[in-house]
Amino acid sequence: MLENLYQFSRSRLSWLLLLLAMIAFELCALYFQHVMLLAPCVMCIYERVAMLGIAVAAAVGLCKPQNSIIRGLGLVGWIASSYKGLMLALEHVDYQFHPSPFKTCDIFVNFPSWAPLDQWVPWMFEPSGDCSKIVWQFLDLSMPQWLVVIFGASLGVAILFTLLQFVGLKKKSA
Repeated sequence: MLENLYQFSRSRLSWLLLLLAMIAFELCALYFQHVMLLAPCVMCIYERVAMLGIAVAAAVGLCKPQNSIIRGLGLVGWIASSYKGLMLALEHVDYQFHPSPFKTCDIFVNFPSWAPLDQWVPWMFEPSGDCSKIVWQFLDLSMPQWLVVIFGASLGVAILFTLLQFVGLKKKSA
């Protein structure tokens, strides 16, 4: 079974599925924003960027998954973006379930000057909501709670795929 997972991690299909999943999640976010008219908050925007980070990592891995350097770069980007997204989602959940006037999210996004995404693509990256408000729930989980599940699962699979690379290396050298 590990051999099958290892081979799958080296296939274009695995990276394509990851990329398509991230695109689907981004489209869901845009649907919530522009069709359901749920205003995204600053944390929502940062979580979108983390999701895009996973998509970029997937695109890197998709380029040449048989190449260990390219695959490694994709895995590092996937792990880093998933971890950052998980930390952001956990912080967002904390804002929602432990509101405090002393601990709130920013009013404006803080992108680097070389990548002002909120100015370049305001329809996707400009926040207008409140981080502490729960505006949507599904199966008793708020959107940030679902993002904890999504980013946590993504991080778990990324770590598994990374560990499989070492199992694959051991088999090659044996």
